[in-house]
Amino acid sequence: MKSVRLMMATIGMLAMLSVGNANAAEFAPYGTAKVDMHEYPVINAVFDVNYDDPKKLNVLYAFIKNTSVQLKGKMVVVTHGPELRAFAKENYEKYQGAVDKLASLAEAGVEFRMCNNAMRAAGFKAEDMHGFVTIVPAGFPEIAYLQDKGYQYINPLPLPVRGVRYLDHPELKNKK
Repeated sequence: MKSVRLMMATIGMLAMLSVGNANAAEFAPYGTAKVDMHEYPVINAVFDVNYDDPKKLNVLYAFIKNTSVQLKGKMVVVTHGPELRAFAKENYEKYQGAVDKLASLAEAGVEFRMCNNAMRAAGFKAEDMHGFVTIVPAGFPEIAYLQDKGYQYINPLPLPVRGVRYLDHPELKNKK
């Protein structure tokens, strides 16, 4: 009886191993994704930015850059969280990489608006901020105002996707 159980367990393990080694393309019960690389009409967008860490602004840069290329409309960033300290002149050295990237977007036409309420609550004044930032009365009302003018709302959570495939399959990283 024990030998039959051992044999069945061994067969089961071998079956699982053979499935585990199967090529991912062979195991596709739902088929393969369709591709629809269509063009978008010109769309204006407002980015709602409220990050706990100013370093996450580097991810925002990529989101804005990619979105603006596709939508070809006006892009406005409304900042109203702890990330606003990166826009303060006194913190330029610490956040220079992200600030320089965002300033390059501003030079290309992206508007950066900052909530006056959040800025003041953080202990800053308008004169503390870099020149590519415009201070507005309040963050959420500014977003609502822009939506009323036809801007589409985007909430870009700072979660980068680069390389996430390799979290589950590190063995694929060197097979490119």
